[in-house]
Amino acid sequence: MIQRQNETASNIMGTILQNLPPETQITRIEYEGPRIALYTKNPRFLLENNYIISDIVNQTKKRVTLRTDNELRKDQNTASKIISSYISEEAGLTNLFFDDVIGEIVIEVKKPFLLSSERGFDTISLVEKTGWRIKVKKAPNIPSTSIQTLYSTLKASIEERQTFLRESGEWIFRQRLNEQNEVNIFTLGGFRQVGRSCIIVTTRESKIMLDCGIHPGAKEPYEAYPRLDIFNIDVEELDAVIISHSHLDHMGFLPSLFKYGYKGPVYCTEPTVSLMVLLLNDFIKVAQSQGRTLPYDLKDVREVITHCIPLPYANVTDISPDVKLVLNNAGHILGSATVHLHIGEGTYNIVYTGDFKFAKTSLFEAAVYQYPRVETLIIESTYGAQEDIMPTKEEVEQIFVNSINETLKEGGKVLIPVPAVGRAQEILLVLDKCIREQKLIEVPIFMEGMLSEATSIHIAYCEYLSRELKNKLLNSDENPFESEYFTIVEHQDDRGLVLREGPCIIMATSGMLEGGPVLEYFQNIATDSKNKILFVSYQISGTLGRRLLDGAREVSLVDENGKIKIVNVNCKVEKVEGFSGHSDYNQIIRYVSKFKGKVQRILVNHGERRKVENLANRIARIFNIPTYYPNIGESIKLL
Repeated sequence: MIQRQNETASNIMGTILQNLPPETQITRIEYEGPRIALYTKNPRFLLENNYIISDIVNQTKKRVTLRTDNELRKDQNTASKIISSYISEEAGLTNLFFDDVIGEIVIEVKKPFLLSSERGFDTISLVEKTGWRIKVKKAPNIPSTSIQTLYSTLKASIEERQTFLRESGEWIFRQRLNEQNEVNIFTLGGFRQVGRSCIIVTTRESKIMLDCGIHPGAKEPYEAYPRLDIFNIDVEELDAVIISHSHLDHMGFLPSLFKYGYKGPVYCTEPTVSLMVLLLNDFIKVAQSQGRTLPYDLKDVREVITHCIPLPYANVTDISPDVKLVLNNAGHILGSATVHLHIGEGTYNIVYTGDFKFAKTSLFEAAVYQYPRVETLIIESTYGAQEDIMPTKEEVEQIFVNSINETLKEGGKVLIPVPAVGRAQEILLVLDKCIREQKLIEVPIFMEGMLSEATSIHIAYCEYLSRELKNKLLNSDENPFESEYFTIVEHQDDRGLVLREGPCIIMATSGMLEGGPVLEYFQNIATDSKNKILFVSYQISGTLGRRLLDGAREVSLVDENGKIKIVNVNCKVEKVEGFSGHSDYNQIIRYVSKFKGKVQRILVNHGERRKVENLANRIARIFNIPTYYPNIGESIKLL
């Protein structure tokens, strides 16, 4: 087997060398996970003649990236001084991160538009003088702790990452041992329910896991985590794990894989990595404060970080000898992706939507639907019932504003439980806009520090936002996420001051009242009939948020001392539909219509049983496509 692997490597490397003129001064060619890295002593030549790399990509059908030879790289102090001399004070340099493994410097500036070629910024000369590749990013006004944690973890694991990328590349580009194509999937979670999304796709060569989540509302471990036990899954045999987005119900069990032996790559988008750091660390912190035991700890989260391979949208990437991956915008949250698997030489194609929004929002473009070939579509059904029709954007905002104004006029407080990622940022934009337009009564808007942290990550990865937001953040001084009306609550002691305020709006995590600072506000706000709890996101069955929406007027909480506390709910409880990052019924049907004539089979997942059944039946009836709604624990032969 080793000999055949070497033969494959030799063929790829030979093709590359044949296409390289002597001027490129290539010193070595190495695997870098799913990429092939060319190390050069003449980066200017290759950067000015980028057709050379394009030709190699077309010849090999592999991802090829350019790296500078280690001998060219200046030490970090010298490189920092060179960069500082190139960047004007007006651009606002805030941070430099040196990634020694790939020889890249991330330059964070407040005004990235000042470092464009149109403004005369000479990136190629900077690469030549420093010996490092250059990447310019937007710096958030408030530095992101999660991104700094990510940087420090990567910095502390240089040798580990170098070895991992080299070995994973050798495994990805190994010779196929079986030319026959066979495709099966195993449903381990997220079918006929919302939560613990997890699927395994197998071929004769590969085992690929799609998502690895938890069920936030579950009370027992066997209901909370993916059912790897049903098929006796050995995590060490997995070739890859693909994470569609950073919500816990899609990635909250991921660190456990590393705890129990997985050492392979995790593919996701770049912002998903930073958001996973934020949400996993917070999940552990909240669990510890509540005396709950999780099947992993912070050390396992570190393993997740060091094994992540971020991919941009729309890039075809080899992840095993017979599987290629493409991530595309899903429109759900920052960095969310639909997962497109090409199996064999175009023999079979699977599209897994994860959570998706097939409509443009204030934050994101609509989910991508252009796929030349799709044999199986796996689609979510959170809002799969025929009555799940969202109002228009204008109607949603009006309902939202009216609900808040009603409470503020009575002298009450409005508590908006929000997921830290996605809905929170959309609500911030709406609140600011409506106050400025004098549609919403002007009162203080308090937001917990974690929301500020998540918003900083949105700014840092603003290229994943809608075109309008991206252009404002990258090409102007305007920051739509900043407002004079917002006050960040940074310390627990400040919450008492917030609660003593008069009428106000409070935004806090978690969005389903399953932990975090929102519970402290809830206990104080729930008892007063003047106040209101206003939900803006989906409430999973079994969560406290869902119980309140279903009419519970007395609930029990466990306080910090482990004692049970009864809370009488006298305040109003409402939900505003339409801010969801999920597609409604009409949007799902419209999305499926784009696949008519292509898709051979549709599997419906990620929905309550009634909604899954309804959507599957409606799709089959409308489009005459075989449509199924499997249960957890089923194996399905696709090819």
